[in-house]
Amino acid sequence: MNEQAPPSGGGIILASVLAALTLSIVPLPTAAEPLRPEWAALILLYWSLALPTRVGVSVGWLIGLTQDFLHGTLLGQHALAFALIAFLILRFHQQIRPVPAWQQALAVLALLLTAQLVVFWVNGVIGRPAPPWQAWAASFIGAALWPLIFYSMRGLRRRFQVQ
Repeated sequence: MNEQAPPSGGGIILASVLAALTLSIVPLPTAAEPLRPEWAALILLYWSLALPTRVGVSVGWLIGLTQDFLHGTLLGQHALAFALIAFLILRFHQQIRPVPAWQQALAVLALLLTAQLVVFWVNGVIGRPAPPWQAWAASFIGAALWPLIFYSMRGLRRRFQVQ
């Protein structure tokens, strides 16, 4: 018989998501606030890429709802954006996984910009003013951090044998 071990490491996944959500609300100087990477989206992208059968659209939706709640934004805007990028990473994970992390960063940039565009679009629909141009820098910063996040999270996943 070919029995697979049951999935393990749910606590590690949850802890990394909670750490990312915490980083998203840590106070920063006003000038640095628009430059904050979308930590929760980056962690969602990692887990969706690494474990596509465990972390998907519904997890993205829940992380997004939590992000909306923590930031006091319109309930559902980050949920929609995160569910969309989780869907896209699941759709293309077989093309993205085999390439080096620095090349994955380009796909991550596209996904982060997509999520940011969705959030900005929802804000526009409800009549909120457009964010400053510096807000777009957060996606580029997140993509630049991707190799570090990828290798750190992969090491964590291997150390705790998250499957």
